[in-house]
Amino acid sequence: MRVASRHEAKITVERSRFFAVLAPAEDEAAIKKLLNQRRRKVKKAVHHCWAARIAGADGRVVEFARDDGEVGRPGHKMLALLQRHELEGVVLVSRIFGGVKLGPAGVGRAFKQAAEAVLAEAGIG
Repeated sequence: MRVASRHEAKITVERSRFFAVLAPAEDEAAIKKLLNQRRRKVKKAVHHCWAARIAGADGRVVEFARDDGEVGRPGHKMLALLQRHELEGVVLVSRIFGGVKLGPAGVGRAFKQAAEAVLAEAGIG
């Protein structure tokens, strides 16, 4: 199923704020455009992790996941969510650090929760 429209959600975990967006993406250029928009909008965020599934030129689904230097492999955890729901589109989560270290497991979990929140906002899951 392709993501039809853009949705946003925000969660807070241990004072860190996570801003999630789910959006349609036809190609890598659309993903880069969304990433640049989020970097401008959420200026205090150091990490912008994302995952995407898009239709390739041959019709097969191409998958991407980027952790942006964050621990806990959050991009891969968000990609697993897209795979589970068989979604084509991009989910991007930006984190503004709140001063409390979450550890690798906690960081991965928090990014996944933010992605789940935006999927719920879109009526998925």
